[in-house]
Amino acid sequence: MRAVGLITEYNPFHNGHLHHLRRSLDLADAEVAVAVMSGHFLQRGEPALVDKWVRAEMALAAGVDIVVELPLPWAASSAPDFARGAIQALTDLGADAVCFGSESGDLAALEHCADLLAQQKEPVEKYTSAALRRGVSFPQAQAQAMTKLFPTVDIDEILSSPNNILGLAYLRALGEVGSSIVPLTTTRIGAGYHDLDEKEGIASATGIRQRLHDGFEITGLVPQAVVLLLEKTFVAGLGLDVDIYYRLLSAQILRSPGDLSHYWLIEAGLGQRLIDAANQAAHLEELINAVKARHLTRTRVQRTLVAVLLGIEAEAARFLLAAPPTYLHLLAASQRGETFLAARRKQRTIPLIQNFSRVQAILKRRYATEPEALQRAQGQLALQLRASRIYSLLQKSFRGQRQRDYYEPLRRGCVSHREC
Repeated sequence: MRAVGLITEYNPFHNGHLHHLRRSLDLADAEVAVAVMSGHFLQRGEPALVDKWVRAEMALAAGVDIVVELPLPWAASSAPDFARGAIQALTDLGADAVCFGSESGDLAALEHCADLLAQQKEPVEKYTSAALRRGVSFPQAQAQAMTKLFPTVDIDEILSSPNNILGLAYLRALGEVGSSIVPLTTTRIGAGYHDLDEKEGIASATGIRQRLHDGFEITGLVPQAVVLLLEKTFVAGLGLDVDIYYRLLSAQILRSPGDLSHYWLIEAGLGQRLIDAANQAAHLEELINAVKARHLTRTRVQRTLVAVLLGIEAEAARFLLAAPPTYLHLLAASQRGETFLAARRKQRTIPLIQNFSRVQAILKRRYATEPEALQRAQGQLALQLRASRIYSLLQKSFRGQRQRDYYEPLRRGCVSHREC
């Protein structure tokens, strides 16, 4: 069976994702769709609308065959680390291709730009760093560096679009990892990444979350199975409460005033900016806006806030990101997906964990002769468990065991929901 990899967040799963899924299977001539999905905290530096198990169920109901969690800190990193972690996961799972959406839709143009970035890495980084010191945001700084170095190449449009930027990161990660996965891209349709309005029956995840917040109907913009899952989750009070997030976050910032420098992503001066903002802000949006600066994008600020909330130490994050993930967490699988995983089992080099009751024993056995890798595995596990416990505190009415990774069962489906 051929498998196509998808790098996702599904926050929530919508019609654009359904189009991407179907188009990816066609382009890759694949029978199996393997999604590597961020867990409770996302690449843009936000807690997810609903937990990772509900989002895995959404994907399974829509036709994805396998959902594996992209672990922290890769899931809440900037594009290069996010992409590298996801590509490493798909490679180990045995995906034959990876298909990503892009505004460009031109794989050759994207590959050419990725090659230029790789070949001229040092000069690009030099010009980018200089622009950052002038207060330019990273995306703009990189675009300026590329324009200066390659004035005859039309790359402005590629570097100004969010999905193109992620696509470039995936292409570069394939080369860095030495993966044999074949890259594919499909043109993003419907509303843009940040658009709040729907277009051609497709709204962005941002737009759908805004509609839900405003009390508007989303039927017709997401698959019906997703509507039912969201309704069930919200009725049970298990959706994200942004006000709780803001209060817990503010408490974490203010508990040790003057010393946030040990947290991941805290650069010189940013810790004090966070403390000053937390002393004044009345809600999350006000906190973020007070911290933003010319060289600090909203997304960069949000990732920093997640790092502070979860207590991710800078040294620990650097230690984990210096190597590939040490294990993967299987969240959901159709019967077809389970058949694929069984067929590729001998090709995997890191544990794929479903039952966490034996996770420590599995990791110790796998890394018995590699003490540094075992340390990474235990650090990755500790961060995952902490993220799940803290996320449960952000849900409106969560009741029960907070060590959910140990208790939540694998979400299973039929042979393929495309055939149910």
